[in-house]
Amino acid sequence: MIDTLHELYATIKRNKLRTALTGLAVSWGIFMLIVLLGAGNGLIHAFEESSSGQALNSMRIYPGTTTLSYDGLKEGRYIQLDNRDMKDTEEQFTDNIINAGATVQQGSVNISYGEQYVSTSLMGVYPNYTEVEAVKITEGRFFNINDLKERRKVIVLHEKSAEVLYKEQPAIGTFVNAGGIVYQVVGIYKDSGNSNSLSAYIPFSTLQTIYNKGDKLSNIIFTTKGLTDEADNEAFEKSYRKAIAQNHRFDPTDNSAIWISNRMTQYLQTQEAMSLLRTAIWVIGIFTLLSGIVGVSNIMLITVKERTREFGIRKALGAKPRQILWLIIIESVAITTLFGYIGMVAGIGVTEWMDTLFGNQTIEAGGASETIFTDPTVDISIAIQATLTLIIAGTLAGLFPARKAAHIRPVEAMNQL
Repeated sequence: MIDTLHELYATIKRNKLRTALTGLAVSWGIFMLIVLLGAGNGLIHAFEESSSGQALNSMRIYPGTTTLSYDGLKEGRYIQLDNRDMKDTEEQFTDNIINAGATVQQGSVNISYGEQYVSTSLMGVYPNYTEVEAVKITEGRFFNINDLKERRKVIVLHEKSAEVLYKEQPAIGTFVNAGGIVYQVVGIYKDSGNSNSLSAYIPFSTLQTIYNKGDKLSNIIFTTKGLTDEADNEAFEKSYRKAIAQNHRFDPTDNSAIWISNRMTQYLQTQEAMSLLRTAIWVIGIFTLLSGIVGVSNIMLITVKERTREFGIRKALGAKPRQILWLIIIESVAITTLFGYIGMVAGIGVTEWMDTLFGNQTIEAGGASETIFTDPTVDISIAIQATLTLIIAGTLAGLFPARKAAHIRPVEAMNQL
């Protein structure tokens, strides 16, 4: 093995410029592969971060406007969800729904404590809201079923609102004034920056009663079970839409009458898109690397031609074809791996630079903050995959030249003297 390494070093040393220029193509190919994988991971990690804390097996139902005439009624009717829909959701779909709830909103409410105040909106929600949305209690508690049943005047504030109202003082147990109604603060929460990021939460029944919302709902939310693929989710949505259509007399096939936001379907579709993205990146990287493989293969062919006499003498002295084959393949793999690792290190350096400058990119839209790019780095599994790719590439690059060298006949080699 030591003799092989000495020969390898001597061969590369004799052709330094040629080897370096050929190796650059390999370095560039693996460099581009690592950078593209890092950038792809930045998008994937952002999606995973935005999904964290939210129940993926959840649906949210929004009111809509009909686009089809039905049962003598014209299109263009606004469909307002109500308590009847909530009741049907809880009673008719027990096989597929784990926990159901609803929300109702009251906008532009001033919440004050002493001389301090904030202007925000009130969201009336069910106790299961924290199971569905990225709402994390940092102090105190969220609502329970007794708060809902007894229509208690309790409130959960966003941590930013609490900072304004209380400065450094404790908030839990105090009372705030919200539009003339006094609520006791039972909890402080933080979220991931969604569209309701500064809302204050009170029990659904409390808001519906105090602000005269009647039986109207802003939306219905629930978690599901047994719906593991797109076909199951599509079938459930169809049957659910049919049930709501009976309450409001609209065509069950009119998808605009109510809007169903299905996180499981969105997750499955996004996972498929991410898988295609990874595949596309690897395809682009491999094709870029192919140019380097061709270059290495060419230089090995030149090496075989230059060392024809040497290989002939080796075979005349008893060297077996597989020993010649192995020698060329080892040299090809060494060149490919050496320059490939140079490109890999450079690529990892660039991804770390990307992480430093752009590692937590967000966009602001309509009061919402959404992460679109985070942690664009590659992990150890990518490095292992890239290493295996280099070894396979080096083997393929040296295979044809090695076979040619292994078939050299001593007599033909002697004729080139």
